[in-house]
Amino acid sequence: MTALSALAVKAAETHVPVVDPTTADGPFVLLWSIIALPLAGAAVLLLGGRATDRWGHLLGTATSVGSFAVSLVLFIALLGRDESDRQVSQHVYDWIEAGGLHIGVDLLYDPLSALFLLLITGVGSLIHVYSIGYMEHDPRRRRFFAYLNLFVAAMLMLVLSENYVGLFLGWEGVGLASYLLIGFWQHKPSAAAAAKKAFVINRVGDMGLGLAIFLLFVTFGTTSFSAISAAAPGATETTLNWIGVLLLLGACGKSAQVPLQAWLLDAMEGPTPVSALIHAATMVTAGVYLITRSNFVFELAPAAQTAVVIVATVTLLWGAIIGCAKDDIKKALAGSTMSQIGYMMLGAGLGVAGYAFAIFHLLTHGFFKANMFLGAGSVMHAMDDDVDMRHYGALQKMLPVTFLTFAMGYLAIIGFPGFSGFWSKDKIIETALVENWLVGVCALLGAGITGFYMTRLMLMTFFTEKRWAKDAHPHESPAVMTVPLVVLAALSVLGGLMLAGNWIVDWLSPVVGHAEHHEPPIPAILITLLVVAVVAAGAALAWFLVGRQDVPREAPADVSFATKAARADLYGDAINDGLVVRPGVVLVDGLVAADRSVVDGAFDGGSSFLAGTGQALRRLQTGYVRSYALSVLAGAVILVVTLVAVNL
Repeated sequence: MTALSALAVKAAETHVPVVDPTTADGPFVLLWSIIALPLAGAAVLLLGGRATDRWGHLLGTATSVGSFAVSLVLFIALLGRDESDRQVSQHVYDWIEAGGLHIGVDLLYDPLSALFLLLITGVGSLIHVYSIGYMEHDPRRRRFFAYLNLFVAAMLMLVLSENYVGLFLGWEGVGLASYLLIGFWQHKPSAAAAAKKAFVINRVGDMGLGLAIFLLFVTFGTTSFSAISAAAPGATETTLNWIGVLLLLGACGKSAQVPLQAWLLDAMEGPTPVSALIHAATMVTAGVYLITRSNFVFELAPAAQTAVVIVATVTLLWGAIIGCAKDDIKKALAGSTMSQIGYMMLGAGLGVAGYAFAIFHLLTHGFFKANMFLGAGSVMHAMDDDVDMRHYGALQKMLPVTFLTFAMGYLAIIGFPGFSGFWSKDKIIETALVENWLVGVCALLGAGITGFYMTRLMLMTFFTEKRWAKDAHPHESPAVMTVPLVVLAALSVLGGLMLAGNWIVDWLSPVVGHAEHHEPPIPAILITLLVVAVVAAGAALAWFLVGRQDVPREAPADVSFATKAARADLYGDAINDGLVVRPGVVLVDGLVAADRSVVDGAFDGGSSFLAGTGQALRRLQTGYVRSYALSVLAGAVILVVTLVAVNL
């Protein structure tokens, strides 16, 4: 048995699939075009300048739709292949050749990347269409669509790359595009600050991912997924744990997981379509993709896998608690996103038993969260860009399409039976209860809190009494904005069909492996009933505290400590300020003082000494011949005296 065969056997024993992709042929030769289309759109719109203003939004939308069409064709082609033949690679060109480092722009199309392509390009295209209406009167609309295209192209590069360096290229592209989009309205100081905050915090996570890639290369001599997957069982557990922890740090930055979560709520300063794109189809899902794609590392790194579970459990509760106290409709949804990404990370942290369900929830969340963010944008459009839910109320009749579509997303996210979130989130909770009852209970508690804050949001926005400003005239959005809502609402309802016949589990098994079946501690039907009951209790509590009460137009100042903490994002900024920013400022001030006193002192002191010496010697240069003659005579006398003294 060869060494590689032995590694493959050991990988199979640990549920780590060894990917051996075939070369792209047939329709798969178009794989590169999925990235190229939106990238070309961004280039044309950015370099074309004002000449493209009149039709730039149409070009940006067309390139995204084109990528979706190609992705759909390739997905259908992949469906026609046997399970063992569903990994396709395409070499575009050689990128880096330096000593033992050989990196190409290589693409990998497999069941995992296929699903991400459909999500990114499908939901991304709907967001592009919605943006045509939402950004209609913005003078920089063409530039906005260029940034959207750049964002989509970067995310596609991230999920299609066959190696970690290509993934990192897309990873950084997403970071750049998010900075440009969050701060798109840079004339607002809050938007500029939010963009900078997101950029800086993500750089912390990027350092972790960069170090992980370095360690992967040092350990395995390659950054290729397939090569590392085959060789991973030969590495030490300590090394793999370090790699896993560094990958987790990168994932925490992009997916806004504790402790790098503070940027996410401020990111709502960007236009609402940006919020939908970041929260649903692109940026925050990148960390979940990274952990799932790196399953061959985490399955052999138990400490790192445990760290993923801990971070995810804390985050799903952290985000849910924040969502309970926010009056800004977009920030309430942002807290929800943080919590739901926590569920996905939890599924990925549970290993081979949870990878498929993590991706399943990622997909359904992409549908219903994009639906709700765009729905929030429709509400803001009707309310003159007011984001405060305390100024809403009784909008269900004024915005019938927005209300009905938003309601579909609401029922999906709380896990109402039959809707997509019911199938995806419940499977993660069930798996968590099987693997670790304490983690499962925390996930169950998070579901109850989700029922509370989402019901609160629905009541404050669409029900309760009217609290509009006198000059507000709520009206339904145009069709270009409501049609995407209808499509996403339908997906929010029907997304659970991916679990029919265990399809999504079987579909992803070539990438993440087959899980051994374990019976839950209590029958699955009882777990389902328990989750539904907990969610119903949370919704009922929201009805009791909000639906039956008069909602004040201004937030009460006299509230409990828990409410104050949730309003302050559980003091995430204060914690970062105390643990990182202030110590960093003190460190930098100390280094500056040391530089001035020691380094600058040494150089300045040396130059001062030489200058003083030169100044003293300069006084000897008088220009008088008699002075020079006297100096020569004195020197001669000293020389004679010295010679005489020596001879004596």
